[in-house]
Amino acid sequence: MPPPRDGEGRIERFTRAERYVHWATTVLMLVLIATGAILYNDQLAIYTGHRQFVAVVHLYCGFALPVPMAAGVFSKAYRADARRLNRHTADDLAWLRQRGWKRGRVRERGLKVGKFNAGQKLNAAFLCGSILVMAGTGTIMWFQGLASVSMRTGATFVHDWLALAIGFDIIGHVYFAVGDRHARAGMRRGTVPRSWAEHEHELWAQEIADQEARAGLDGP
Repeated sequence: MPPPRDGEGRIERFTRAERYVHWATTVLMLVLIATGAILYNDQLAIYTGHRQFVAVVHLYCGFALPVPMAAGVFSKAYRADARRLNRHTADDLAWLRQRGWKRGRVRERGLKVGKFNAGQKLNAAFLCGSILVMAGTGTIMWFQGLASVSMRTGATFVHDWLALAIGFDIIGHVYFAVGDRHARAGMRRGTVPRSWAEHEHELWAQEIADQEARAGLDGP
């Protein structure tokens, strides 16, 4: 991607409410990973001690995980982005087939990307579904009177392996974030350079430009 132009403007990518939802979810997820690792690994549990306290923290953070996303529905921008993430197009399929996640291939191959690329949409769908499954299996594991022994065994199996899958997903998410400082700035400060948006998310950049043009026409 070409470097941002000197003096170029920045455009808003995420509102403050959206960033709060993201960081609150991130903190809860990191606590869940840390406490889950302690509960799963006997050696870590011995070093840490206070296993019951760790288990309670893990439980309540798990129940709290959907709360930031549920609170986000009060934000108009959050609801709009949720609809974008839930809308898959033929261009998304082309992005996956042509390996649009590789640096430089978005413009090089003429891929049209909106505010979120296909990888980001799949990641959001996977994590949202995983949170529900983890909450359900975790409830069965904690409240043992709710289900039979065989169901609790199955819930434990699903919970453990899905936790591992989530861990790999988060590693991939961080890997791509580390490789794109403008994407990180968008989540940290809320704005990104216009040239970055035009290069990586052309359809979204055009959408913003159209909105600005209409606002200019409607203004005094």
